[in-house]
Amino acid sequence: MQKGWLTRLVGGRYLFLPPERGPENLGENNALALASAVVETSYVGWWAAAAFHGLTTQKPSTIAVAVLRQRASREIEGTAMRFVKVTRRKFYGYQDFEVFGRTVQLSTVAKTIVDCVDRPDLCGGPSELARIVFGGASQIDPAALVEDTLRMQSTALAQRLGFLTDLVGWKLGDEPRARLRAAIPASARSHFGRAERRDGDLGYVHDWGVFVHVSRHDLLADVPQITSAVA
Repeated sequence: MQKGWLTRLVGGRYLFLPPERGPENLGENNALALASAVVETSYVGWWAAAAFHGLTTQKPSTIAVAVLRQRASREIEGTAMRFVKVTRRKFYGYQDFEVFGRTVQLSTVAKTIVDCVDRPDLCGGPSELARIVFGGASQIDPAALVEDTLRMQSTALAQRLGFLTDLVGWKLGDEPRARLRAAIPASARSHFGRAERRDGDLGYVHDWGVFVHVSRHDLLADVPQITSAVA
């Protein structure tokens, strides 16, 4: 008989902990495995995935999990978990990753960025999002990023991504940039940041048709290499 410990997830679902790991909480990486195992069809995304992929050094206190059917938030083994219902057209771009001997379903690097730009509230807000987008510039092909973005079928997402890549100096290349711009109707307008504009905010960015209600200083405060150049 295989010996070890069982961690109760939800309902009748349990996660087996091998005896060499012990019954104690195994920290953040164990939390990823727990979060991934709660709902069979799901993936860990947004801020937790960004931290796993090295897009940011910040560690979220809550792990957001993408699901197709809404479930109540809960705490398991001391970790807060939020289950975020997404439409089927947005439920893609994830794969198995090995985390300390366990298979965990997480969004890919490209899809993590796309999901975060789609839902800045799930990745720490505008400043942290700029840091995450900057982190992706050295990891993924711009064509893959744009492909995942267009699959989401969201004009506002395309506008925000275009603005943010320009902001952090990520050169998408002529073809990916043209594809992204072609997906944005000339009359489309969206906003990024607070609901209301304040003095010092960037305001309207004509290239992407987006009203930015955040200052450049705040957006770039946590972006390496750019921080020192911010007034």
